[in-house]
Amino acid sequence: MDVVVIGASGTIGKAIVQEALKRKHQVTAAVRRPESLIIEHERLQIVTVDVLDPASVAAAVRGHEEVISAYGPEKGHELDLLTAAASLVQGLQTAGVARLLIVGGAGSLKTESGEWLMDTPDFPEEIRPLAAAHADAYEIYRSSELDYTYATPAALIQSGRRTGHFRIGLDRLVLDENGDSIISVEDFAVAMIDELEEGNFSRTRFTVAY
Repeated sequence: MDVVVIGASGTIGKAIVQEALKRKHQVTAAVRRPESLIIEHERLQIVTVDVLDPASVAAAVRGHEEVISAYGPEKGHELDLLTAAASLVQGLQTAGVARLLIVGGAGSLKTESGEWLMDTPDFPEEIRPLAAAHADAYEIYRSSELDYTYATPAALIQSGRRTGHFRIGLDRLVLDENGDSIISVEDFAVAMIDELEEGNFSRTRFTVAY
């Protein structure tokens, strides 16, 4: 496939780029600062994009088949997620690209009690604004006409090993036998490219954890 990865210089975005290249896809890494992505590959192209500008998004994705957004805002600018969501929707529609996969947030996953994870007592207060912004951005994608998939990591995502083994859920937090919700960045990237290739979760969300 020919996929654009927006936010490719971040930890998750870079892992997604590497996983897509590993599986022989053509990848365009769209980043704000091209010098921030130190990857060279014969099937990799690097372009500049301002994800908050629909015209810039349209220019970056035009002529491609699929788009993955791994965009994450800087701390203190969490509401940029909403601007980015609206910009992505408009930019893709302008460019005539229908398929969008989004790296979302776990805060709006339901817990066993039925409440959102970010509404539970132990949820870290310092990341609540980011979690709330992710939840609001998800509603923008849901109300669009795009063929979107909202992919949510586990409650804890961190660099680790690529095992290729994990469990998949929908809108409910996936817990292991110890009651923890964890996934490695590398295995989350595997799940993203699986979805890119298989398209099992069109116009809905899914989550992955061990």
